[in-house]
Amino acid sequence: MQCNCTVVGDDVTGVGYVCDPGGHPDRIMAAVEDLGLTIAGIVHTHAHLDHVLAANEIRRRTGAPVWLHRGDQFLWDGLEKQCLDFGVPYIPQGDPDHWLEDGQTFIGGGRCIHTPGHTPGSASFYFEEAQLLLAGDTLFLGSVGRTDFPGGDSKALKQSIQQRLYSLDEAAVVVTGHGPETSIGREMRQNRFVRAV
Repeated sequence: MQCNCTVVGDDVTGVGYVCDPGGHPDRIMAAVEDLGLTIAGIVHTHAHLDHVLAANEIRRRTGAPVWLHRGDQFLWDGLEKQCLDFGVPYIPQGDPDHWLEDGQTFIGGGRCIHTPGHTPGSASFYFEEAQLLLAGDTLFLGSVGRTDFPGGDSKALKQSIQQRLYSLDEAAVVVTGHGPETSIGREMRQNRFVRAV
């Protein structure tokens, strides 16, 4: 489903995270091995099937815990129905190991930003020193995430983007859940759905 999975790591400690493993576990693990990382966590921006279907396999291979915001537990628990609705083979994932919290920090200087709207538990991960934001399906190049799926809320999405994401460094690179990367500054000025206020 052309979901962007991101592997991030700390050059000093060699510790890293896998964000949104939606499929292709062999390819993901090859990237982890090429980077020489020890995976400390598998983190999810949200629990739509295209972002989670390889989570359990990555957990099995690395021993790393799966993290998700509790607001998306209903989507995680309903993964089999999501797969049925989209005609995708269901792969059981087990339960998340931990719940993400707004402001939670990660090795390497990252922190979780709760950005509800696309889903109630949508989260973004910001690495300030690297000027990198993993935005999932909250913010895209020139667009925003859909809000017509269960739990979507267009007002909450707009608030998340304007109040939480547009307050970050304008130079920060935004890795989106699908499609090409962008920057905070570009979206503040050019996003046709949500501009900075």
